[in-house]
Order: sequence, then structure tokens, then C-alpha cells
Amino acid sequence: MPDLVWSVAGFVVAISVLVAFHEFGHYWVARRCGVRVLRFSIGFGRPLWMRRDADGVEWTISAIPLGGYVKMLDEREQAVAPGERHLAFNNASVWRRIAIVAAGPLFNFALAIALYWAVFVVGVEGMRPMLAPPPAESIAADLGLHGGEEVLAVSGAPVATWTELRTELIDRALDRETLVLRWQDTAGARREAALALDGVRIDPEFLFEDIGLLPYQPAIPAVLDQILPGEAADAAGFLPGDELLRRDGEPIVSWQAWAQWLREHPGEAVQIELRRDGRVLTLPLVVGQLADGDRVIGRFGASVANPPELWQDLRAVSRLGAFAAVPRAIEQTWRMSWLTVRMLWRMVTGDVSFKNVSGPIQIAQVAGYSAQVGLVSFLSFMAIVSVSIGVLNLLPVPVLDGGHLLFYAVEAAKGSPLSQRAQEAGQRVGLTLLVALMGLAFFNDIARLLN
Repeated sequence: MPDLVWSVAGFVVAISVLVAFHEFGHYWVARRCGVRVLRFSIGFGRPLWMRRDADGVEWTISAIPLGGYVKMLDEREQAVAPGERHLAFNNASVWRRIAIVAAGPLFNFALAIALYWAVFVVGVEGMRPMLAPPPAESIAADLGLHGGEEVLAVSGAPVATWTELRTELIDRALDRETLVLRWQDTAGARREAALALDGVRIDPEFLFEDIGLLPYQPAIPAVLDQILPGEAADAAGFLPGDELLRRDGEPIVSWQAWAQWLREHPGEAVQIELRRDGRVLTLPLVVGQLADGDRVIGRFGASVANPPELWQDLRAVSRLGAFAAVPRAIEQTWRMSWLTVRMLWRMVTGDVSFKNVSGPIQIAQVAGYSAQVGLVSFLSFMAIVSVSIGVLNLLPVPVLDGGHLLFYAVEAAKGSPLSQRAQEAGQRVGLTLLVALMGLAFFNDIARLLN
């Protein structure tokens, strides 16, 4: 239940702030372009709270927190008194309409810059980019990496955390760019080598596995934390605090080794020796089964007690001064925007799976998790979502801001608006695409929950 509360609260706070900033962009520019604003709403549906200001603008919080809107005076939607026709959106010049519509996404990018600036000034905490032993015959193994190395830079760009390393590799993999990896080995010597990415899958789900760059993890003792009701561990009688010792007489050296064995042995019956309250017991276990794509993997149904002191030496903090953080925040916003565009295009071409599309359920889960981790994590999450909202709204799809901008660009080029029939046809196509995208996002969210 606490996780659900965090997810709902984090989602509502994040979406409300991001939507409010987006819609304020439309509102602010509309007022300066001489267009009358009738309503500024956060959310859709029945108003929960409303206040009318001295200018007649209705400020509203509505029941469904999945977006928002700014309603302007427009002759296409309601009757307009002759004395107010000059205040109607549809009578504004095409360039003013372009400015008003573009302002929403641009304000999202501005907010992302501000959020990234705050993140860089406060300091980004993450895991040092230390490497686990690479899989045999992987690119990393061919380079002579054995595990324990720390990555220092990718094609000249320094990386201080795994998050930075991940971003650099995904960014370059989308262009199938040959990159130069620089690292420090376990003896302290610095080395570098070229990494050709033309033969790897660029989908982030498989990229790091194909390259062989996996995060180092200290050996975690196999001590159980939470037992999931109805799962294999619960059915076998395991309890929180149990320390797993042996599997059919074979020592269980770490939680990672146990988890790897489980994945490869779905449905298998084994005898598990464990220590509970100082006593050594043996419990029979039938490993659970879980469908993972076109294969079945083993499932235990318990989490590990993860001692925080094991990770202290792997922590890293990347922090900048107030002035140095400004260009870095602008660069990061541009980079994430361009990365989002290329990821979307790679989905269209089939190089990246549509499973990467997330809907409100997944966003809420990540919002709740990031809020629990801390302020910097939550601000980083909001910056990424703000960039995504900006990019998606600029796509040339009718119904979205980008679709309206496309119509206005055509109008500016030909000197007259598109016909009403053409605009209505475009709106129908855009609405169909939007509904399909939302359906895909919900399907992916539900599939993640079931798995």
C-alpha cells in the first residue's frame, strides 16, 4: 500500500507541474499576442475547484489528472460578440497562432533545463561505472575486459556514473557509431580501445548484453527479505531472514548465483538447506515458472536483504557549480530531446521494440520510486518526462501541437488556411494514431505488471 500511495502522489505531483508549465506557455503567449483566454484547466472532466480572476479567466482543477488545456476565445467554438472578434484566436495572424501553439512545448524544454540545472547543482548520485565479468565471446570479452575495470570515458566524454555511461552508449548506438572506450583496469593502468557497434542490437533492452558491458555487483549474501504470497518461496515455507546455504548439497555462494540458477531451472524440485534463528533446516522447493517472451524462466518469489554497506565503495556523485551547470543543463535537454526523436524513429524502422513505450501506470510507478529515492531522483524523472512531453507534442500529428503547427505552416506558405474538410480528415487520422499509441502504452504497462 505505501508503494501505491507514493506512485499515485508522485504521478499527480509530476504530471500536474509538467502540464501546468506546458499550458502556462500557451496562456502566457496568448495573452501577449492579444488573444483572450477563457479557461486554464489542470486535468479534464468535472471541475473540483474553480476561481475566476479579474480578467475573467477561469482557473480550474479538474477530476482527471491526465493532462490539461487552455481554452481561448474562438469563433469556431462559440459565438463571439462583434466587439471582441479581434480577441479571438482564429482571427489572430498565422504567426501569432504559431507562437501560441509552439509555446507549450518550448516551456516544457525550458522547465527541463531548469530541472537539470538544479540536479547538476545539488549533485547526481549514482553507481561508479565498474564492470562485471563480460559474457564469453562478447565484444567486451574480445577487448580483454575481465571484470573489475572502471570506465572513464566514451569517445572523449567523461562518465562518472552508470547513468552517464548508459546515455553515452545508447546515444552513439542509435547512429551505429564506432566509439572509443577508455577504462582503468584493476592494476590502475589506463587503456582504451575502439568499439564497433554495427553488429549489435541497438534496442536498450539488449544493447548492453550484446556489448558485454554489465554493472559490477558485490556478492550479496542470500538472506531473504520479503516473501511474496502465493509464490514458490511462500508455498515451500520460507520466511524473511532465512539464509540460503546449499542447493542439493551445492553451496549457494551469493544471491546473484542463486538468481541465475533459478532462471535456468523452471519447475525443478530441489532441497534447500538454510539457517533460521541459528538452526539449520532443509526445505523442499519446486521452482516457480514465468513466461518471458517466447521462453519460460524460473521464479522464486522472494526479495533479498540488501546490506547498504556493500555498495558504499561503488557510489559516485557528479556535481557542478551554479554557472557551469547552465550550459550543461541546456546540453542535456537538447541531448535527451534528440535521443527521444531517434528512439521514436528507430521504433518505426523496427530497430527498437515498441515495448519501450510506457503509459501512465509505468510512469506512476517510476514517479513513486524516484520520489522515495530522493529529491534529485524525482527532479531527474520530471526533467525526462518534461522533455518527452515537449518532443511528443511537436510531432506533426493532428490533434497534437505539432499537427496544428503543420497546418499553420501550410497556411503561411500558401497564403490561406487548409480547407475545413482537410483539417477534419487530419484530425481523425491524428486521433486514431493517438488512441492506438495510448492503447499500446496501456498494453505494455499491463504486460509489465503481469510479468
